Amino acid sequence: MLRTVNVLGFAALVYVVAITFVSVGQAQQETNGGGKGGWTLPPNAADEKNPLTADAATLAAGKDVFHKKCERCHGPGGLGDGKDADPDAQQDMDLTVARRAARNPDGVVFYKVMNGRKKPKMPAQKGELSAQQIWQVVTYVQTLRRK
Repeated sequence: MLRTVNVLGFAALVYVVAITFVSVGQAQQETNGGGKGGWTLPPNAADEKNPLTADAATLAAGKDVFHKKCERCHGPGGLGDGKDADPDAQQDMDLTVARRAARNPDGVVFYKVMNGRKKPKMPAQKGELSAQQIWQVVTYVQTLRRK
C-alpha cells in the first residue's frame, strides 16, 4: 500500500514538472517570436488596454500614421491590397475581418505593430513609432473592421 502511494506520488510529481516545462517553453516561444504566427507577444498582451480615447483627434492621428506606415501593404482601406502587399498573405493582411477581433484585442494589435514578424513580413515599428503613435494606429485600425 505504501509503495503504491509512493509510486502515485512520484508519478504526480513527474506530471507537474513536465507540465511546468511545457508551459514555460510555450511562453518563451511566444515572447521570442516563435509563437503562433511568428508574433512576439507578451503573455498578458490580450489584457493590455488602450490608454487612448477613440475621439476625432486620436482617429485622425492614427489614420495619418496608418497612411505613412501601414497603407503600402495593408492598402488604403485595410483590405491587404497595398502595392507592397504579399499576394500569398493577403487574407492575413486584411484588417477588416470582424471575426478576427476576438483574438486581436487592442493590446495584441499593439504588440503586433510594435514587434512585427518575419513571415508573412510585417516590419516592426518599435524603432519607428512611439508607443503613443502605435496606440493611435491601433485605435484607427479597429475602426476598419466590418461590423
